[in-house]
Amino acid sequence: MAFVTGPRQVGKTTACRRLSSAYLNWDNSDHRRVILAGPGAVAAHVGLDRLTKKTPTIVFDELHKFRNWKSFLKGFFDTYGKQSRIFVTGSSRMDVYRRGGDSLMGRYFLYRINPFSVAEIAAQSPPTARIIRPQKRINENEFKALWEHGGYPEPFLKRNKTFSRRWQSLRRHQLLREDIRDLTGIQELSQIEILAENLAALSGTQIVYKHLARNAGVSIDTARRWVQTLTGLHFGFLIRPWFKNIGRSLRKEPKWYLRDWSTIADPGQRAETFTACHLLKAVEGWSDAGLGEFQLRYLRDKEKREVDFAVIRDGKPWMLIEVKKSETTLSPNLAHFQTQCGALHAFQLVMDIPYVDADCFLRRKPTVVPARTLLSQLL
Repeated sequence: MAFVTGPRQVGKTTACRRLSSAYLNWDNSDHRRVILAGPGAVAAHVGLDRLTKKTPTIVFDELHKFRNWKSFLKGFFDTYGKQSRIFVTGSSRMDVYRRGGDSLMGRYFLYRINPFSVAEIAAQSPPTARIIRPQKRINENEFKALWEHGGYPEPFLKRNKTFSRRWQSLRRHQLLREDIRDLTGIQELSQIEILAENLAALSGTQIVYKHLARNAGVSIDTARRWVQTLTGLHFGFLIRPWFKNIGRSLRKEPKWYLRDWSTIADPGQRAETFTACHLLKAVEGWSDAGLGEFQLRYLRDKEKREVDFAVIRDGKPWMLIEVKKSETTLSPNLAHFQTQCGALHAFQLVMDIPYVDADCFLRRKPTVVPARTLLSQLL
């Protein structure tokens, strides 16, 4: 089976339904009755007892809302897995609750869908064994729409500021009210909304749980749990510092990034968050495709020298990225950390300089590169 997770409104259901021959949504009362009747009823409903030219592909949508969803899937897959292909789509709750005593182990692969990116818009093709794509120019209007309206399909395609603002407000309300209420059991909705508002202003910064807890009127432990909840629901994500000593890394406070960069007013903050979201999509996609074990981290030392991002490949730093909105003077921190950790590539990514038709990854020394070029070579 393929478990497909990702943020609300990112296009999970649309993408999977285009590849499917049968669709069952837990939120549809008719479909729910079929699922509750058991695997045999589902098999009959989708026609697994009929001869077909192609193997049927079934989508189970929002199935994680069913209390016994794992037992149901295990029974269905063990009985009908050879007669069908199966997509299971849903929120990150499915990703979280698949862990620990997982009765489905060995029966699925996880795939994470992220919003549109420069590379996906410039060239709609999957990654290859080379991982890095050839550079390709993105249309300037497409890049502007991505920057201004974000990578979620509806606002990106509409390209209307009024629609984007209303869509962003509705999505945030659904996430902070409906998803938290229905999926987490947290009752203090007004306080977690205060926490979310604070986090919305902190994208690209190292978070201090003590400050978040004080502002929301909760304990530090509660603030930590709530940040993890908001991360699990794709409101934002955390990036931890990289150290060879994993324990030391876990003791350091992480940096926080919003999932939707288009809501950020400050250009520098938006540029860093824009890049973070692209890098997250790349490391998750490469890992899910089985091309290696990739992680997204940042680097900081005792002298407070810092590089915004470090892509870790199979346990070793591979690529360092410092983000600037328009500054083209090379940061000395790139050379320092590249020498310290041995990363193969070190880039200063600049948002405002034009596309250059050259392969960034042929360079080994710290190099200033256009965002339009480097990001087109990712995922």
